[in-house]
Amino acid sequence: MSFEIPDDIRSELETEIGSDSSPVGIDAKKTHVLILFKLQQIEARLASIESRMDEEAG
Repeated sequence: MSFEIPDDIRSELETEIGSDSSPVGIDAKKTHVLILFKLQQIEARLASIESRMDEEAG
């Protein structure tokens, strides 16, 4: 699997989650919050799509 992320997006994300005080170079809490937030957005979009499909089918 390959993740093709445009350089400008990668740079923005690295800046957003980076942490000089972390031994691994990222703020783990901020990273997890961002991941959970995006998953919540995806879940809401999926629910909306499923709802529209159910309306069309029924």
